[in-house]
Amino acid sequence: MVMHVPAEANGDERGALLAFIEEQRGGIRRALLGLTEEQARSCPSASELSLGGLLKHVAEIEDIWIARAKQEQPPVRRNESNWHESFQLVGEETVASQLAYWEQVAAETEKFIRSAPSLDDTFPLPPDPWFPPEGRVSLRWLCLHLIRETARHAGHADIIRESLDGKTAFELVAQEQGASWG
Repeated sequence: MVMHVPAEANGDERGALLAFIEEQRGGIRRALLGLTEEQARSCPSASELSLGGLLKHVAEIEDIWIARAKQEQPPVRRNESNWHESFQLVGEETVASQLAYWEQVAAETEKFIRSAPSLDDTFPLPPDPWFPPEGRVSLRWLCLHLIRETARHAGHADIIRESLDGKTAFELVAQEQGASWG
């Protein structure tokens, strides 16, 4: 697979980090190409993950982390009672609505990271038991974490999509570009 490296990523750390985040977002978006809502909601593998649910999760998580970095209340509150809903399209949620939401989140991430005085600026981690007490992380760490989080779920998306109709990431990249693979 050919990785497109935007010109702004050359010699610009922020641009490079944002380009890698966007590249991983693309993997999840491509996994949804040409699917019906029913297919996007289905769980064709041994797990309970669906492509629509993964889309919702990564958009929500990115939004939550940017809110944390801004030291604002996260837009969505999750706990043991509703955590499962972060991986499911519920009610009137659709793939289209979640893609639109993620597009807004991505624009906010770009704006926030580009406008920060320094990637060395830090913010406190929440007081959750899986974080170190009174821990702080940098905006650089945040970008790397978003790359890791999105890439992990892009891999899940590859498996789910291949389980649905046999299409691989290579075929989906070609499809997105209006070409054929192989």
